[in-house]
Amino acid sequence: MQFKDYYETLGVEAGAGEAEIKTAYRRLARKYHPDVSKEAGAEEKFKAVNEAYEALRDPQKRAAYDQLRARGYRPGDNVQPPPGGFGGGRGGVDFEEIFAGGGAGGGFSDFFESLFGQRRAGGYGPQQPGRAAPPRGDTRAKLAVSLEAVHEGASVRISVNNKTLDVRVPKGIRPGQVIRLGGQGAHGDLLLEVEYAAHPRFEVDGRNVIHVLPLAPWEAALGAVVSVPTLGGSVELRIPANSEAGRKLRLRGRGLPGDAAGKQPAGDQIVELEVLAPRPDSDAQREAYETLRDAFGSDWRRA
Repeated sequence: MQFKDYYETLGVEAGAGEAEIKTAYRRLARKYHPDVSKEAGAEEKFKAVNEAYEALRDPQKRAAYDQLRARGYRPGDNVQPPPGGFGGGRGGVDFEEIFAGGGAGGGFSDFFESLFGQRRAGGYGPQQPGRAAPPRGDTRAKLAVSLEAVHEGASVRISVNNKTLDVRVPKGIRPGQVIRLGGQGAHGDLLLEVEYAAHPRFEVDGRNVIHVLPLAPWEAALGAVVSVPTLGGSVELRIPANSEAGRKLRLRGRGLPGDAAGKQPAGDQIVELEVLAPRPDSDAQREAYETLRDAFGSDWRRA
């Protein structure tokens, strides 16, 4: 099993804060997303970025990873798990994480699984020192599902207890809610506690979803109509003229679905504008930037 440097994968320092890690993840996920990237090996790079973010976004996982990394391992070094697994990042909770439904879940390396997802007979999660095995009965696990599956309601396929199961994810299900599969546990039912998998394009705030939309300077200054991804498909969004970075626009009803009882309405999608300067790759593009420079002059910051 080969060591992976998740900080190196995201291009951040080991002491990077949560916001810096999230920004790096967003940038690289956009760059390598299989739907848009034409680069060779983009799909594998996209998976590597998602795996690194899964490991570093959670404080418990990150602490366990940092403890291992402090031993001086470098990328490609062989790592031998200690007896019983690494046992890190769980905080004493007997959970295995099961990723399903696409998005950031699934396809994690042996290194990730050994560090965070060791199994043991009769249950899930690493055996904690000094802890007895759980009593015979229901088996608990965490099920990380994609936002698309939550938005539409979907059937996702998981592998557990050496068998494959199709699990119906109810539309609009919330984190912390449990899906019960009768008789599918090691010695009883299988209880799947839902959590949302990290997504390369969206973040969740309650039932609202947040999307950061990159704009060119002229789109922000002059206004534009641009295509924006949503969980239900792309829509056209009108960008007002003189928009600044950080401005938020609302797409009503484009967030996660409301509850079945109708007590909680569907959420919205919040589009946060990010103004980026494209890199000039030709003489004509460089000349266009020179024209802008001459037109605005050196005092544009004061204005």
